[in-house]
Order: sequence, then C-alpha cells, then structure tokens
Amino acid sequence: MSDSKEKVTADVELTLPSPGDRSGERKASEDSTRPSTTSRRLTTRLELWAFYVYYIGNNGLSGFNFGPSQFQNLLFLAGYDPSWVRDVNSIVLLTNGISFALQAAVLLIIGAWADYGRWRPNITIFFTILAVAVSFAWLGVEDPSRWQAGVALYILGLITYQCALTFWTAAFPGLARDLTIVQESSDKVASGEKTESEHADFESMERNRISNISFAVCSAGEIIILAIMVGILKGLKSDASTENNTKAFSVLIAFSGGVWLICALPWFFLEKRRPGLALPTGASMLTIGFKQTVVAFRECLRLKQTFLYLIFYFLMGDVLNTTVTVIGTLQNSVVSYSTLQLTLLLIVGIVAQGAGIYLFWLVQKRFQIPTRTMLCFNVFWILILTVWGLIGIHTDKFGFKHVWEIWLYQAYYGLMVCPWYAYSQTMISEVSPLPQMFLFFALFSVVGKTSAFIGPLVSSAIITASGNNDNYPFVFLFTLGVLSTGFLYFVDVDKSRRECAEFVLAEAKREAFADTL
Repeated sequence: MSDSKEKVTADVELTLPSPGDRSGERKASEDSTRPSTTSRRLTTRLELWAFYVYYIGNNGLSGFNFGPSQFQNLLFLAGYDPSWVRDVNSIVLLTNGISFALQAAVLLIIGAWADYGRWRPNITIFFTILAVAVSFAWLGVEDPSRWQAGVALYILGLITYQCALTFWTAAFPGLARDLTIVQESSDKVASGEKTESEHADFESMERNRISNISFAVCSAGEIIILAIMVGILKGLKSDASTENNTKAFSVLIAFSGGVWLICALPWFFLEKRRPGLALPTGASMLTIGFKQTVVAFRECLRLKQTFLYLIFYFLMGDVLNTTVTVIGTLQNSVVSYSTLQLTLLLIVGIVAQGAGIYLFWLVQKRFQIPTRTMLCFNVFWILILTVWGLIGIHTDKFGFKHVWEIWLYQAYYGLMVCPWYAYSQTMISEVSPLPQMFLFFALFSVVGKTSAFIGPLVSSAIITASGNNDNYPFVFLFTLGVLSTGFLYFVDVDKSRRECAEFVLAEAKREAFADTL
C-alpha cells in the first residue's frame, strides 16, 4: 500500500508548519479543514440529483414500514395468546432490538471501510442490492405458518435498509464541500476576501440545503409511489379477506424494492469516487473497523463538543427510534393491519413530512438560524410525542388508542418530528473533523444502532412487566428524552470547529490516522 500514494491525488491536503512557526500552525489548522485546490472533484447538478433520487427509492417503505407491519401481522394471525406468551407488540420490539444489535456489530466491522480508497460507493451498492433481494423474498411469505421466515426477512430488511441509508447519508458532506459555490467561497478564504468562520457558516447552510432538499424530493417521490400502491391494493382487493390483505403486504414490499433499484441506478453510475485514506501499516480490512472505531472514540473524548453531541445522539436517537416503533405497533393494532389504511396513513404522513422539512428549511434560510437551534426546536416536539403516549397509560380515551389519533399522529410526525432526520445528520458534519468525516459518521451510526437496540429491549421488558400495557414504555422514553436534551444544550458549534481544526493538525503530526491516498 505504500506506493499507492503516488497513484492517487489527495482529497484533503494537510499543510504542516515549519518548526517554531506559530503563524504557520494557525494557517495549517485552517487549511486542514479545506479541500486542496488541486484535487477538486466538483459536484455537478446531475450527480446531486442522482443523490436526491436515490433517496426516493431508499424511503423505508419496504424495510421500515411494510416489512415490520407484515411481520406483526403474521405473528397476530399465527394465533399467539398474550395470556401465556409475550404480547405481540413486545415480540416485535424484542426482534427490533436484536436487529439493531446486529446492525451495530456490522457497522463496527465495516463502518470505517468507507474512509479508504475509491471504492467506498461499493458498500452502498452492496447493501442496496441485498435490500432489494430481501424485498422480493417477501413474496414467498404470504401465509401465517411461515412467520419464522418473516422473522429473518424482518431483521435482514432492517439491517440492509439502515446500512444502505448510513453510507448514502455519509456522502452528502463531500457533495456539499465540492459544490462550485462552496469551492469559490473557499478560494475567497485563501485570498483573504473571506474569514474562515464566514466560510464555515456558508458551507453549513449548503449542507443543510442538500439535506433538506433530499428529504423534500424523497417525500414528493414517495407520495407518487404510495398513490400507485393504492391502485395495486384495489386491484388485489386487499380489503376482501385476511388472506388478500396478507398477500398485499408482501406485494407492496416487493414493489418498493423494485422502485428502490430503479431509483438507485443513477447514483451507482454518477457518484464521483472521491479518494479516501490509505490503509494504515499493519492493518487489514477485517481489523480496521475495530481499530478506527477505538481511535475515533478515543479522539472523540478529546473533542469535547463532539463527545457531548455523541451522548445526546445516543440517547435521543434511542428515544425517537423506540417511540416510533412503539407507536407503529399500536397503529397496526388500531387499524387491524389493513394494508389500505396503512398506505393512506403513510400518504398523509409523507405529505406532512415534505411540508414540515420544507417549512423548517424556509424558516432557517430566511432567518439564518444555526443547525443546533433548529435541532433544539425539533427535539421539543419529539418530547411532546412521548407525553402523548404517556397519557394513555391509565386511560383509553387518549394515547394512540383510536383511529383518529393515528391520523393526527401521522400529520404531527411529518410536520414536527421528521426534520430530525435531516438536522441530526447535518449536525454530525458540524462537529466532525473533515478528513475523517466518514469515520465519524460511522462512529455515530454504531452509537446510534447500539442505542437503538437498547430502547426496544427495555420497552419490551417494560410491557411484559406491566401486564402487557403497551403505553408504559413512554415513561422510560420521556425521562430519557429530557435527560438527553441537556447534553444538546451544552454543545457549542463554534468551539467544536476550533477543536476539530486543532485535532486535524495534531493527528497529522502524531499519525493517529493514516495519510490520505
């Protein structure tokens, strides 16, 4: 690997100071956060739209929406008696926790691979194709007697969906950095026309723009997909019988997989293979994930602001993932697993999601509101969601117990909660060192998946211990949510930028990370 450095131009150029030159050190700390002017792979409009279109396919309908609903439906039809076996909702949460635990293990091994060489897009391609195959495999699971196969497909579907989403998401900071307008802003810093802080704020807004537009485009495309699904359900006469309804679930999952593949193809071919780091001496692809995760976590302890956000992300990610899963199980029961009802509910949710993300972005752009402030506002509404469920512990009048509540929840979730998925990811890029951006995204993903399996397992145990009261987990979720918000309050983005600049310079000298290729 040592001679490979001559073959590939560096994506990020580190400028080191001469001994005793403090001004050179300051300059190195600034230059290390900007891409080299000699190695730009500018983001084209076509590449950017391929990035957006991919997300239309990877919308979660197969692995995150209909897959879990079909799994719960099969368990219900298989004839479990909650009086002597775990409640169905508890089983779904337990399986969900196992799935996220496996995701954490997978990302621990391969999470750092995206940082090396030019082949990092292959990881996204691999998981996408595998996820599509899992979607089509659901066509063979249309009878309750095959619920065991449903368990395997449910777990595989969640793992492949989340892994594909993780590595696709990690590409957007590079796309933003290589936009022509961002590169021009970087040149102005080099020429003294602009300060480093002004450029960082400008690049931050561009990252937010890309992130929010991708969600808006996904929402628009998903509405069209769901409208087609309504036609498919009418053709299958899904409401005519339980058998038709169960078959319709599998058909919708397979259709989602087919759309995902079609939407992914442009990104597979148009994404520019931006170079990453060289593999450290003595490391292999099997061990680098563990080594780099340990290094990243160790160094994260030095990046105080990054570490604060890591704790918040760990806790609040668990709160939201588990809250959505718990509400999803309640929703499926309330609408009696009707594929048509669930599809119509999703249409409402996606319309609200597109509107919510776009409105958040318009307000942010109009008033130039920082990412952290937008995230704090969003987190407040997530906590309100847990309060909603908490009320239902001792009453049947409220707390996701009625069909009208489910319709209201979909609108509320889309408008006020969904912006989390844009702002929480953008915030990772705000507090991570640029040369190791993929590594830190992988670290946050591992942490997120670790927390995501803890919540469902705890919630499953709470439901069982409470005598199958499906609303009791909201006590745990509300408490954890309030605790996590405190960590976000203390995150200082400006201080984080300074810490990251000093970190990059120090690690270049100490060689904790390998040089770029």
